[in-house]
Amino acid sequence: MHVIGTAGHVDHGKSTLVEALTGVHPDRLKEEREREMTIDLGFGWMTLPNGEPVGIVDVPGHIDFIENMLAGVGGIDAALFVVAADEGVMPQTREHLAILDLLKIEAGVVALTKTDLVDPEWLELVKSDVAESLRSTVLDGAPIVPVSARRGDGIPELIHALQSVLAQTPARLDRGRPRLSVDRVFSIAGFGTVVTGTLIDGSLGVGDEIEILPRRLAARIRGLQTHKTKVERAVPGSRVAVNLSGIEVSDVKRGDVVAAPGWLRPTLLFDARFEHLTPLKKPGFSSALEAQQRGSEKPGFSIERPLKHNDEVKVFHGAAEVTAHTRLIGDESLPPGRAGWVQFALREPLAVVKGDRFIVRLPSPSITLGGGIVIDPQPGRRHRRFRPDTIARLETLSRGSPADLFLQALDASGPITTVDLLKRVNMPADAASQAVAELEATGDILKIGGASAVVASRAGWNAMRSRLASELGAYHKAHPLRGGMPREELKSRLKLDARVFNAIVSQAVVDGALVESQTSLRLPDFAVTFTPAQQKSIDVLLARFTSQPWAAPSVKESEAAVGADVLAALIELGQLVRLSEDVLLLPETYQAAVTRIEAHLQANRTITVAQVRDMFDTSRKYALALMEYLDAKGITKRVGDERVMGTKGS
Repeated sequence: MHVIGTAGHVDHGKSTLVEALTGVHPDRLKEEREREMTIDLGFGWMTLPNGEPVGIVDVPGHIDFIENMLAGVGGIDAALFVVAADEGVMPQTREHLAILDLLKIEAGVVALTKTDLVDPEWLELVKSDVAESLRSTVLDGAPIVPVSARRGDGIPELIHALQSVLAQTPARLDRGRPRLSVDRVFSIAGFGTVVTGTLIDGSLGVGDEIEILPRRLAARIRGLQTHKTKVERAVPGSRVAVNLSGIEVSDVKRGDVVAAPGWLRPTLLFDARFEHLTPLKKPGFSSALEAQQRGSEKPGFSIERPLKHNDEVKVFHGAAEVTAHTRLIGDESLPPGRAGWVQFALREPLAVVKGDRFIVRLPSPSITLGGGIVIDPQPGRRHRRFRPDTIARLETLSRGSPADLFLQALDASGPITTVDLLKRVNMPADAASQAVAELEATGDILKIGGASAVVASRAGWNAMRSRLASELGAYHKAHPLRGGMPREELKSRLKLDARVFNAIVSQAVVDGALVESQTSLRLPDFAVTFTPAQQKSIDVLLARFTSQPWAAPSVKESEAAVGADVLAALIELGQLVRLSEDVLLLPETYQAAVTRIEAHLQANRTITVAQVRDMFDTSRKYALALMEYLDAKGITKRVGDERVMGTKGS
């Protein structure tokens, strides 16, 4: 599941396009509809032709609401970058593009809207200008699709382009540490407090205990919805509405984080690698097209100012906005186009994780300076400036600690033997041992199957469980009358060696993720069910077995009565016992026969096929099939023309 975010200049048709794609107009506020201008975040959803549900976050394009825009793009997987064909690239087009660049939103599609207002020559000129503006950005080479939301032109092509881009965008990993940055808070009569946001790093389930950061308020999940559909568990990468009990609406605000208790600590300091925006243009306009459209109007944002030590800035992380002061660790100042180490001293606590991205703006004048990546979310103290040891430590952290590298390898590989993992990480033995110890202590590494020979990261194991559910679910759908997938078939589909596969199955059975039955595997909630017509035929057939247990219908007659697939299901479910190619018995008939034969052997030591035939007043065909079946089971053993008690007999 993925989330798309719109981006682009005001009045370029973002909200109208979202409505054309989803059927949902994202503008919720009365003022937005009256002014025909998006002020706050809006939301929609759609199902792609391949069946994937996709959420869409619609953001304001006006410069006055850029900070609302930032609250919506933090958790998106791909951008729907909107440029109006009658205006082309404009100031907020450029600023939104710069923000996507800083957040590394590398997947996206450009919608060239309002094509019904321009002629073909002008459209080609705008298309060329847009492609040039995207050069050397995260959206360089992104598909550009001309559309008219009002007429519907290009909408199918746009949907196809979005599907293609998202198919190449990895799904969010389930690291078992769910967090949701709240972008909307409201109440519903009879239900109470509801918060919405994009879920990352883990899943949430109804009944889960959670905490709301940074104030660490305890609450419980009363209900969950994704795209207005109730779900028992929300998965990473989905837009989620969370109904909370034990908390009031006034206790939560935009930017708070809903998380599993205990693992995420808010901070008042974090170390980061900060990237100051490269100047995109000189004063004036970068293209003849933009100049023609806007005359002498100046861009809506500027990045000419350097970042200075002790600057007061606004930090935007997820849906949160926090005032901070900068501490430049290795530079006097950072001019546009430069990157450097910065420690941010926050006025209010913020819940950040290593690797998170953020945006930095000046409060006055309100301009975007740049952004960066969190390197150390808990530095513990303020750093002294220009210390080589501090800078060296940050350099090391940015490349990743041994534990980070170990975990990355596990995330990529899924469950793997420890021998193969050590080959992949190519790390000295002592560093590897320390990394394993750290990750085991935090619960980030799991021993699969009860042995240390096979390990997985939490995210890798969750991904494997999802894959097991997907493979078995598809099999159950294709073969509803089979009790499960053959074990060897699942192993072949997963393309795993026997050691890893056996460990995975053992662990999944312990976790309750699947059920093992002899040589087959199934999902715990799956059961063979018959249609009313099938059940009617089954009842008639079983009645014949009951009335004539030792002259019962043959396999061929039974298949003719209920069908080969249904008969196979009856045998697999234990409602019939197949003795041979053509002989079937009811299980109670079979069990009664075993009891009598074992009693005879205890009293007489031997028994013949003829004696069995006479014992049950049946034909030699049934008696021979029964004794050969008992021989194969080890209940009896053939010695010449007689049978004696076998190793598994009583």
